[in-house]
Amino acid sequence: MAAERKKNREELLQATEKELEKIVAATSRKARPLKGEDNIGVKVGKVINKFNVEKHFKFEIEENSFSYQRNKSKIDAEAVLDGLYIIRTSLDEETLSATDTVKVYKNLSQVEEAFRSYKNVDLKVLPISHYTAERVKAHIFLCMLSYYVEWHMRELLSPILFDEDDWEAAAARKESVVSSAKKSEKAKNKANKKRTSDNLPVHSFQTLLDDLATIVKNTTSTTIGSKSFVFEKITQPTAIQQRAIDLLGISIICTQ
Repeated sequence: MAAERKKNREELLQATEKELEKIVAATSRKARPLKGEDNIGVKVGKVINKFNVEKHFKFEIEENSFSYQRNKSKIDAEAVLDGLYIIRTSLDEETLSATDTVKVYKNLSQVEEAFRSYKNVDLKVLPISHYTAERVKAHIFLCMLSYYVEWHMRELLSPILFDEDDWEAAAARKESVVSSAKKSEKAKNKANKKRTSDNLPVHSFQTLLDDLATIVKNTTSTTIGSKSFVFEKITQPTAIQQRAIDLLGISIICTQ
């Protein structure tokens, strides 16, 4: 991370200097040179706003000239923090240890994923086409309830989804609490082979729902002798559909 941040900063500095050199050249050209502190300042401002590294430079703008140089002290001060990330909490050590603080912070990614799913991917809470406060509240409540159900379904269905389903093994692969998350061997095998440990196809949550949606209830009528009979029958689940049903702990029956 430290090396990457150093590389990114240097690239931004060089890109900024390239644009600033154009302004220097414009102020010193013979034909229609760039003049005026305000005019030069506007040009410099556009460059600064584009790359956001103003604090790393010193500028000198005059009526007929412009010059700049790197602010080495500011750059060196920032470089000291390369690779470091500080997380602070108002809770004491007994309530939340340093390790647990990092874990809680990292769990924010799950919250962000939930909002993406909530607004765009699965539930699409927007747009809201209601015009009264109570109906808007009801709409939001039902979407939140739906996401709550979806979260529990994902947990139960994780063995046949691309989702991680061996968190203990995944945690054991991490070098420390601050290192990047790593998949367990079980999850990596699912992703590579696209098959579960019992040789069933692996799904995303959306494609599994699409597959389950093909289970239908058919109404059949037949005549035996002089009597007519009507009965309902559910299509036979495939192996992956039955596995999903078993993981969810539900049953499919016909009711008449």
